[in-house]
Amino acid sequence: MRHAVYRAGRRTESKAKAKAKEMNMVRAPWLATLALLSCALMAHAQERAIDKQVVVAAPIEKVWQAWTTSAGIQTFFAPEAEIDARVGGAFHIHMDPLAAPGMKGADDMRFLALQRPTMLTFDWNAPPSLPEARAQRTFVIVRLTPIDAQSTRVSIHHVGWGDGGEWDKTYAYFDKAWPFILDKLKASFVSGPADWSEWMAGLRKAHAASAASAPK
Repeated sequence: MRHAVYRAGRRTESKAKAKAKEMNMVRAPWLATLALLSCALMAHAQERAIDKQVVVAAPIEKVWQAWTTSAGIQTFFAPEAEIDARVGGAFHIHMDPLAAPGMKGADDMRFLALQRPTMLTFDWNAPPSLPEARAQRTFVIVRLTPIDAQSTRVSIHHVGWGDGGEWDKTYAYFDKAWPFILDKLKASFVSGPADWSEWMAGLRKAHAASAASAPK
């Protein structure tokens, strides 16, 4: 009797092990698929972004004014600007004031959010030389962090990028452009506002040459 019970117990144990093995074989591909999906979702979540920062020798309120007034923008960013620091207000940066409307630079950009004096967000576009990407919009977040009473950290986070083609060219363009802009911001508080006279002279020369070569 004891042997019969023992054999029955072994058979039950063997069936349980076989069932467990079968379940593991069924579960393994599903777990592998789940792992791949998780990796894909993580990769998608890690959107590429441009992140740059600089420390400026100025109180946070003065740096805020530099980003949120037309006069402030002209001290470091562009020779001409139309700025209306409110949600939906203009953040028009005219790198080439002599160009036709819509081709001056960031002609139709808008403030998306402001939290004085620590954060501002605006939409952004590509330069006119990249027309396909220029028809789209990316987004820039500027954060100001006081280090002490006379210095401020300025951080730029630029997101919303597509992939390939002119998207990649635009990304590369601003990856180089933002450090240049931040350096000019820093210099404006050390050596004074930017002098745009040479820049404008170059633009006048370029426009004159373009007009001379245009078909009559």
